[in-house]
Amino acid sequence: MSLIKEYRVILPCSVEEYQVGQLFSVAEASKNETGGGDGIQVLKNEPYEKDGEKGQFTHKVYHIKSKVPAFLRVLAPENAFIFHEKAWNAYPYCKTVVTNEFMEDDFFINIETWHKPDLGTQENVHKLDSATWKKVVVVPIDIADRSQVSAADYKPEEDPAHFKSVKTGRGPLGPSWTKELLSKSDCPRMCAYKLVTVKFKWWGLQTKVENLIHEQERRIFTNFHRQLFCTIDRWVELTMDDIRKMEAETQKELELNQSCRRARLQRGPREPEEVAVAEGTTCSACPSIAQTNWGTVKAEGGPSLRGARSTLISPTALGRLWPH
Repeated sequence: MSLIKEYRVILPCSVEEYQVGQLFSVAEASKNETGGGDGIQVLKNEPYEKDGEKGQFTHKVYHIKSKVPAFLRVLAPENAFIFHEKAWNAYPYCKTVVTNEFMEDDFFINIETWHKPDLGTQENVHKLDSATWKKVVVVPIDIADRSQVSAADYKPEEDPAHFKSVKTGRGPLGPSWTKELLSKSDCPRMCAYKLVTVKFKWWGLQTKVENLIHEQERRIFTNFHRQLFCTIDRWVELTMDDIRKMEAETQKELELNQSCRRARLQRGPREPEEVAVAEGTTCSACPSIAQTNWGTVKAEGGPSLRGARSTLISPTALGRLWPH
């Protein structure tokens, strides 16, 4: 048994615009959420083609040990804190699967998304069999509804009820904004249909944990899309080529900054430090760095570290990335 819900997120943008906006927002989140030690290791990011479907495949490994209470770190085995995320982005269809090394088949989060040019009126867009569809709980998400956002998550600059786009003229979104879209033929609209299946097979905890995970998914989807709309002026004029360049630059910056952070964590009081850096880049986290072609850079303090090419992002980015 598993708990299945379909989250429907309506947005005042086109399906084509959303593709750019989503990738822009994910790249920004990755850049802003870099951290040391634990994090997200990107193993693969490559095109794929299977059964006539083409898209981009990514495989990431989430290391979250430092983010859990100390008593759990002592009791649980090392692989209990390692999660794998595999994603197939064949936009406008996307699929993400998250698994855990320790729980194996007893845990997974499966997210399938269809992006459609409508107002969330389609039923069973994922074409489930009738028995399964009857079990699905449909959860509408209104990005302009303040009551759907906790006080801790609320940011005035990311409130669609107060934001007005300079470049598109869209917003602010009133209480009946989705109904008003019906009479505005010149304003684009779309819905992200997110089918989320959660399985956590653990006696005595299954129902509680599955509901907790779903509540976090709802929170993630709500906050992410509120932010996406309120940053529309930053991405609405970008092309997919612009996005790919931005992703490449972000990847380069993540690798460099992570190498520098690791070096500083290992540094001794008087030992020289060697940090691997990419050619033509500088690291904003380090006060003194010369440029070289994946060579070594000496600074004050620290043992030798020849930087790994794996990209790491802090676990707090996980919620920003899963909206795929």
